[in-house]
Amino acid sequence: MELFRYSKPIGLMGKSKIAMGISSLLVIASLILIFTKGLNFGIDFAGGTIIQVKYETKAPIDEMREKLSNSPIFEGSSINEFGSPDEVVIRLKNSSESVTKDIGDITREQLQGTGKFEIRRVDIVGAKVGSELREKGIMALTFAIIGILIYVAFRFEWRFAVASVLALAHDLTIAVGAISLAGLDVNLDVIAALLTILGYSINDTIIVFDRIREEISDSSAKTVNDIIDDSVTRTLSRTVLTSLTVFIVLVTLFIFGGEIIHTFAYTLLVGVTVGTYSSIFVASPLLETLGFNLKMYRAKLSEKAARELEKERLRAQFEQGIV
Repeated sequence: MELFRYSKPIGLMGKSKIAMGISSLLVIASLILIFTKGLNFGIDFAGGTIIQVKYETKAPIDEMREKLSNSPIFEGSSINEFGSPDEVVIRLKNSSESVTKDIGDITREQLQGTGKFEIRRVDIVGAKVGSELREKGIMALTFAIIGILIYVAFRFEWRFAVASVLALAHDLTIAVGAISLAGLDVNLDVIAALLTILGYSINDTIIVFDRIREEISDSSAKTVNDIIDDSVTRTLSRTVLTSLTVFIVLVTLFIFGGEIIHTFAYTLLVGVTVGTYSSIFVASPLLETLGFNLKMYRAKLSEKAARELEKERLRAQFEQGIV
């Protein structure tokens, strides 16, 4: 199935300066958001306590706040709806480790008289554990990027590797900026989503780069721009179809998946959209920016082919007993 039948290159490189300008603005805006507004670390990383409460009718949030304010344990706590008006989440900055009584029982006692409810979940993470999880999450992202860099460096010419990693940095920065803008909690789900974005984005980019390599060998085009335009056009149908099917799934998860998966789906929605855009408008144009030389690359390919032919000739002579 093809959405775009290849007849001639679309000429996307002619719009690369506009695309790179938009990308630069998005990255700068994301960095400003990250460094000014910051990120809201969830209990996975910051430590604390989450208590999920479900009422039979609409949750009386104002009355709950008044009741909980009578206990020093709930000082500084926040109460927010959780997916529906009858369900709320109480967040405590402390992990209630020093509390000898079960925090669920304490909450139940404090909320007596606010209506019929049940405590559905209590999650407690200590500050030390949260710090360790945060460090491990950052390490996972770092090692993933390093691994991708090494893989692409061995598979492609070094400019391809640098372009792909810069495109990944572009995707991650914008995704994290979108999280900061929405004020969502950064937790293990977000790290999982960011790692998924890395894999999805690099896969898209490598497919385009593979086509560029093939075009360099097979095409008689004289400029890098012509080859990139031709390669991106040939892979455009596949890129759009893949991204569209993933996008539909993520929109479904975002709308119907419930509050627990909301942040994960939101992060992936942004990441897949930006990753698709970057594989077309960012990664490939960066090759030209980094000074990719078509003539030198073709010369290297010719030398490599000549060496392979020489190896085959020597092997054939050896097998025939000719020294």
